Amino acid sequence: MPLTIIAFAGFYEGARHAVQYADTLAQALQAKLVLLHVNRAAMVDPYEMLGEEFRQDELRRQTDTAAALYRQAEALTTPATVEVTTDLLPVVADDLARRHHPVLFVLGQPEPGAAASTSVEADCADLLRTLHYPVLVVPRTAPAQEPPRRFLLAADREPFTLGPNSRPLRQLLATLGTHLAVAHVSDNVVDDAGCGAALHAVQVSGLVDGLTTPELRGYTHGHPDAGLLAAVQDTRADMVLMVARQRSYLGELFHRSVTARLLANSPVPVLVLPTAVEGAPAGQASHKTAAAR
Repeated sequence: MPLTIIAFAGFYEGARHAVQYADTLAQALQAKLVLLHVNRAAMVDPYEMLGEEFRQDELRRQTDTAAALYRQAEALTTPATVEVTTDLLPVVADDLARRHHPVLFVLGQPEPGAAASTSVEADCADLLRTLHYPVLVVPRTAPAQEPPRRFLLAADREPFTLGPNSRPLRQLLATLGTHLAVAHVSDNVVDDAGCGAALHAVQVSGLVDGLTTPELRGYTHGHPDAGLLAAVQDTRADMVLMVARQRSYLGELFHRSVTARLLANSPVPVLVLPTAVEGAPAGQASHKTAAAR
């Protein structure tokens, strides 16, 4: 089955750039492309109490938005489908996943100073990560004309298992990767054993199965996200891959706040890969899904 990429679309620079990047990525992976426009993101439906007629009224007022999105889609290299909805809800994300089987969701990087768009982008990214869907956040500084070739895999000592939604993304590395590096950031101490454990965790996860053994590099820094930013510059990476565990330890590399700061500040796209939910049967979602609208 061909891969599908869902890109959050809009008309401001960050969203337009993310769509262009998704178009380039889709071309390189021979993937399908879906442009998605939402006004908000929430775990709870704001129209649950108001009634469905109010949602439909809001959708009718977005006719011009939808028409402009179709024109935007026509200008892309990859044939694209357009989806417009009022709110990104868990049930909506699940319905999109069921119908399109996306390999990842692509968003523009939240921009300081643009309160409205930043809130929507950040909320969408947070909701999708909570629902265990892979999220790629693209900064405006990332070149959109060429696909990524140099990948930086952020890892710590803790082993991890890729979640079912993350496993298809091994094709991203296999198809596009010309250089892979594993970066381990230690807290201002030299930790060769930790570096070795980090590389082993990546290899055992299956993420680099069949590929050349990644280069291993260690970095010392008091702040893991700052250490990873230094690693991006040092390795000349085009994209950073991070895992999103279903549990966090204070001070570990993949602590939620570390991921959030990296998503907000990285000069290159950051792909967040969900890990398997501990204690859940294979393929079982970790949240309750309401009936699709």
